Amino acid sequence: MKFERIDQIDRIDLTFVPSSLSKQCRSLIESYHRVHGYAGLPDLLWKSGLGPFIESQRDLRQLLKRASMSRSAKRANEGFVRIATTILALEILASSFAGWAGLHPEAALIARTLLQPSASHQQLPLMAFYLYPQQTVVPNALATLAPPLDADDEDRAH
Repeated sequence: MKFERIDQIDRIDLTFVPSSLSKQCRSLIESYHRVHGYAGLPDLLWKSGLGPFIESQRDLRQLLKRASMSRSAKRANEGFVRIATTILALEILASSFAGWAGLHPEAALIARTLLQPSASHQQLPLMAFYLYPQQTVVPNALATLAPPLDADDEDRAH
């Protein structure tokens, strides 16, 4: 997938993210927030400087709108988790964490292209938050985010 103009980036269908990576990111995010609570997730997304990126992506912007306006805490949390899952997966692809970019080079290129114009003060804020708290690697996160052993089994559709 190539971009002719930078303004085409907001029309990207984010389903290019490998589903196994999305599932693993979601599992990591949900396990963290089951222990620490979901209340801080919207602030994490915004204070990490991801607001402009979220607003620039049609799919994420729609999820944000629904989550922000929901009267149900469960639905709101679901929306914020989906946003965080997508962004964490993009960060992992863009950084080649745990070899994901090698398995999915085209998806990694798209992720780098999407994240590059982001004006976030921290380049990969969700990776820093979930994977490197206090500047140390979380061993469980490494195991959770390991790519599948057989790339042929990878289900790319969500």
